This record gives sequence, structure tokens and C-alpha cells, in this order.
Amino acid sequence: MAKQATTAIEFAGVSRHFAEVRAVDAVTFTIADGEFFSMLGPSGSGKTTCLRLIAGFERPTEGRILLHGRDMAGVPPFERDVNTVFQDYALFPHMNVRDNVAYGLMIRKMPRAERYARAHEMLEMVKLSGLGERRPGQLSGGQRQRVALARALVNRPSVLLLDEPLGALDLKLREQMQEELKAIQRQVGITFIYVTHDQGEALAMSDRIAVFNHGRIEQIGAPAEIYDRPATEFVAGFVGVSNLIEGAAAERILGSSRSFTVRPERIRIAASGTASPGDACSAEGRVAGLSFLGATTRYKVDIGNGTELSVIRQNSDGLPSDDIGVGDTVRLIWEKRQNNMLAADKR
Repeated sequence: MAKQATTAIEFAGVSRHFAEVRAVDAVTFTIADGEFFSMLGPSGSGKTTCLRLIAGFERPTEGRILLHGRDMAGVPPFERDVNTVFQDYALFPHMNVRDNVAYGLMIRKMPRAERYARAHEMLEMVKLSGLGERRPGQLSGGQRQRVALARALVNRPSVLLLDEPLGALDLKLREQMQEELKAIQRQVGITFIYVTHDQGEALAMSDRIAVFNHGRIEQIGAPAEIYDRPATEFVAGFVGVSNLIEGAAAERILGSSRSFTVRPERIRIAASGTASPGDACSAEGRVAGLSFLGATTRYKVDIGNGTELSVIRQNSDGLPSDDIGVGDTVRLIWEKRQNNMLAADKR
């Protein structure tokens, strides 16, 4: 029998109100030990407030937060076995890298030789060995982020909180750091709780994702589940690009007006009148626009009833196909199993 994972964090009916604003509204969820858990949502959705509640920087208006089974009510931030990595790094500019990393150990009065050895170990892990004597101002943005990560991990917390830590980096470096963060998390084996508004980051790194909207959680699940089976219209639209088909268009395609979504890359675009399998969905439409995106071309197809579908086609030969252009009438075909039937949005 597989060993059951223990719970690192538990939110039980937690709310945080600021006057009339419900920043977090009756949220309940658990995070397992050793899990890479992402809180994903737009600005103002409540994800950062949840992180601050775990850290102890905010107190819940209602409900309970437990860390490894211990109620955190009244427990100050410095007594919680968590550390936080911020987007702005929060490094001391007058200290060198080694002393920045070792700072928390110095506060705990650890002997210098021991804390420097621990700092060196952390710098090796984040691939910054040999840079301990430099000041933060002499480092690149990516290197400063690694220093901040090493400083947060040097105290060996049981939970690491990451508040949009890659937001200040350029795209290529951000993607590189995503891979490194996940590798480090596997290496140290502790719980990472990651706050982001970037769906790509959440999908790439997480074991599970909680999608926030208006202070509530719309859906919690593994990345593939969130992407392939979004529970609500909000999740379908926020996580990746998804086509929403409803009303008369849904009636015409499925024989029911119930709303559903289908991802653009799951739709095949073909010449008008192309036969489709009996168990497939199809719709005729007119190409309203197309965009060459390098590896793919994205088409916008008007299928009537006020519905425009996005279709992504691979440029497998290295160049976009010129057999379909703006104004052409086409047939869109996709397997019925790609349809995701929606529940009503949780408002």
C-alpha cells in the first residue's frame, strides 16, 4: 500500500476582509508535504493574500490555517516554519552574496564557520558557487533571484512561499528558472507554494494548481486536468486559450444549448465540404484572420451565431500553409471527446 501523504498546509473556511472587500472568501483546501502547489489568478483574485496568511503577515477574518496540523492563530511570522521569496529579491546591497545567504543563520547565532559552510552548500545548489564575495549589484537579475532562493532555503524551512519570484525576468531567463526551481524543489523535497498570474509558469512547474477568482477558488487540480477539463468558463478562459461555444452555436453543433469549450490545437481546419467522421463535431465558417506565430499559425474562423473560433495549426514544414487564407470558407473538425462541458461559473 502506498504511503499516504501528510498535510503541510490546511485552509479551513478561511476569509480575509478589508472593510467591504472580501480579498479571500471562505476558502478551503489542503497542500501535501513535498508538493509544488501553485496559486494562479489575475491581480486581486486573492492568491497573494492567501500566501501572506500562511506567512503570518495577515490574519484571517474567519476560519483556521494549520501548518503540519498546528493552528497558526496567534503564531507570529518568525515562529512559523516557512520562508518567503519575493519578486524584488529583498537582498541587502551592502552585504556580499555569502553574507546575504547566511543572514538568517547569523540571526539564529549559528557559529560563523557553520553558517558559511551552509551558505556555500546553498550557493552550490543554485549554481552560484564562486560568487560568494560579490555584492548583489554585481549580479544579473537571474543571479540575484538565485541568491534570494538560497537565502530562503538555508534555514531549511518545511514550506517555501514564492510570491511571483520570476516576474522581473525576461522570457528566456524565466523559462530557464522555471526548470531550475522545479529541480531544486525535487532536490530539497519540501513544500513549495507558488503565487503567479502566469498560466504557463503554473502549468510547467506545478503538481497541482488552485485557480483563484474574486477571492474564491474556481478549481483545484493537476495541470493536465485544469487545462483539459476546466470546471468553469473563467478557468477555460484564464488558463490557456479556449473556445467557448454556447447558445445557438452549441445547439447547431451538439443539438444542445449547453455551453462547452474546446482548445484551439484540438481543431483541424480543412477545405469547405470536407467529410468528417460520424463521431466528430464539425462546423463550417469563414476565415476572419490569421497570424503566423513561428511554429504554428493561428486562424480566427467565424462560424455564425456570433461565434468566432480560434484554431492553431502546426507549421510542420517550417512555413505556414498557403492553402487557406482570409475570406476562405472552411470546415472545422474535432473529436467529440475534446469537448469540455461547463458548469455554471462560481460567482
